[in-house]
Amino acid sequence: MPDFFDTELRVGEIVKAEIFREAKKPAYKLWINFGELLGIKTSSAQITSLYTTEMLVGKQVIAVTNLEPKQVGPFMSEVLVLGVDGKNVDDIILIAPEYKVDIGNRVH
Repeated sequence: MPDFFDTELRVGEIVKAEIFREAKKPAYKLWINFGELLGIKTSSAQITSLYTTEMLVGKQVIAVTNLEPKQVGPFMSEVLVLGVDGKNVDDIILIAPEYKVDIGNRVH
């Protein structure tokens, strides 16, 4: 059984966001820069109720970076972007650092 502390959480910055038209539920395709250590990784995120693609580009987020990639339709999701439930059932609020930090930083 994997140890809880083996989960690697890192800060990344969204550099590109597109509507994921092929997704069964409304979602975005995200390209997230994690810096020199990991480079740019992709993620599919069902966060369309509170965010537009324009709002996402340049936003820092926290993601799980050491899970196995997951095929989501025609798109490979390499990291899991973290969020919390909002007021409504489809509202997901992204977890992000309060202040700008260096991308790639590990979350402790």
